[in-house]
Amino acid sequence: MARRIEKEFRNSRIPFSQRLFWSIFFIFLGFTGCLFLFQYQREKEFAQEKLDTILKTYNYQLHYRLLHEGSQHADSIIKQFLDEVPQRDIRVTIISPKGEVLFDNSGNDIYTNHNDRSEVQKARHAQKSFSIRESKTTGKRYFYSASDINDYIYRMAIPYNPYVKGILSINKDFIYFMTLMVVIFFFVLSRFTLSIGQTISKLRDFASNLRNVKQDDAEYVFPNDELGDISKQIVTLYHKQQKAKNELATEREKLIKHFQYSREGFAMFAEDGREILSNILYIQFANVISDTEIHAPEEVIDIPELQPIRRFLETYRNKANRRVLRETCTIDKGGKIFLVECMMFLNNSYEISINDISRQEEENRVKRQLTQNVAHELKTPVSSIQGYLETILNTPNLPEDKRNFFLERCYSQSTRLTGLLQDISVLNRMDEAGDLFDLTDVDLYQLVREIERECTQKMEEKRITCLVHIPQPAVIHGNHSLLYSIFRNLFDNTIAYAGEGVQISVNCYKEDNRFFYFSYSDNGIGVEEQHINRIFERFYRVDKGRSRKLGGTGLGLSIVKNAVLFHKGQISAKSTPGKGITFLFTLKKKL
Repeated sequence: MARRIEKEFRNSRIPFSQRLFWSIFFIFLGFTGCLFLFQYQREKEFAQEKLDTILKTYNYQLHYRLLHEGSQHADSIIKQFLDEVPQRDIRVTIISPKGEVLFDNSGNDIYTNHNDRSEVQKARHAQKSFSIRESKTTGKRYFYSASDINDYIYRMAIPYNPYVKGILSINKDFIYFMTLMVVIFFFVLSRFTLSIGQTISKLRDFASNLRNVKQDDAEYVFPNDELGDISKQIVTLYHKQQKAKNELATEREKLIKHFQYSREGFAMFAEDGREILSNILYIQFANVISDTEIHAPEEVIDIPELQPIRRFLETYRNKANRRVLRETCTIDKGGKIFLVECMMFLNNSYEISINDISRQEEENRVKRQLTQNVAHELKTPVSSIQGYLETILNTPNLPEDKRNFFLERCYSQSTRLTGLLQDISVLNRMDEAGDLFDLTDVDLYQLVREIERECTQKMEEKRITCLVHIPQPAVIHGNHSLLYSIFRNLFDNTIAYAGEGVQISVNCYKEDNRFFYFSYSDNGIGVEEQHINRIFERFYRVDKGRSRKLGGTGLGLSIVKNAVLFHKGQISAKSTPGKGITFLFTLKKKL
């Protein structure tokens, strides 16, 4: 019913092409009429000025004749003058400065003061004037032309008869020209608006068919002009947009399928908390966490265990966020460990993912347990050291050289074991309580220079030199102890294993708004390719016998990697045997 009424209304209204035609035509007609009136008035004034110029010339000619031939014979001079001019029935009037008529050939004997005549008044002010009016003296209608010559008014007047009307008539050529222009414009405009109307009509049919899902390229043949080209482009762009829309729908369907079969619970929500998309695991994991049954994705946020996520959303939901915000929390419930992550986007919509990390946590727990067991096992040599010391203490007659040997062995082993325990402790802290590290501003240039000074003696013993290319200052808001561990372990690693006569290069080769980019390299013996990918593993040694002999713990590069990760960076290594090793890593400026 509504469509039928709309169709009837569309059919009853005036077509756009006709409205456009008559609007432009009447505007042009109005402009032409104004131009006609202007030209008509201009032509009329030009004709009057032409006649006025002739009569003024007569005024001055008459004045010069009277001036040179004498005013005593004024009547005969004026009569002779009038016989010489081509116009007949010219009335000549000479008016004194006081307005008295000194001469007039109209035939009347009594004249009133003429200073009140319009042409006389204007001539008194502007030296010359003309007017068309009825004479108060004769009652006839005249064309008057008056000139003020030495305060005397010379006035020529011609009866306003058909002859004068013919002189004052305007040239009608421009009227015919304007009429022809209107006719030509009418036909050109009608043709132009007809073309526009056809194009718009086809576009309207195209839009109507789109609503009815019946679009077809072959049905729409547009005129071969600019508007037709635009219309073709609209149709082409629509079909491209439809194709892109279909492809996007396909990708969206694939994405939805991916979420549905994902191994983590996932849900997306609008700004007001309304669900946009969720998968089955989201509700399942939520019911494992919750003590009450959850039926809808919107209810998950009310679970007490998810209070940090709810507080995060309440804090930032109504703020103008300029970046994507993230909040995470870990929940241990029902024998499982879940990592819940919430991301809030710029338009305040957000997504929540629930990931079962029980297996990962178990693996991490096993690794930590392994590290703790290794630390426990390493305490056994300490007992041996204590045994050596007891022997020394209980044997007063022990030779001096034996006593010194036992003491040196005890001190060396205790130092190595102490360092090992400290390294294990640092790794455990980064694994279990990384948020407990204090953060402060650290100048990396000063830090590296400090480490260089501390290692000077050992470097001189092996003829090792160092080049540092770090901007001053290079400040990072991080943990001083971990940053120190990164560079100190790299220096110690070079001193211990690179060989003699090598050169260390510490270079900050790039800096942006968020990160420093570092390279640490030496030109020592390097590491073989089969070992390079494992050097960051805990307790991994390239040469186990040599490492133990030099007192290495096997945890130095592992500490370096974890300290870099703590500072939101990444680290990698590359090496060529005999040409040294290079470590490339990034450090975030502010955690």
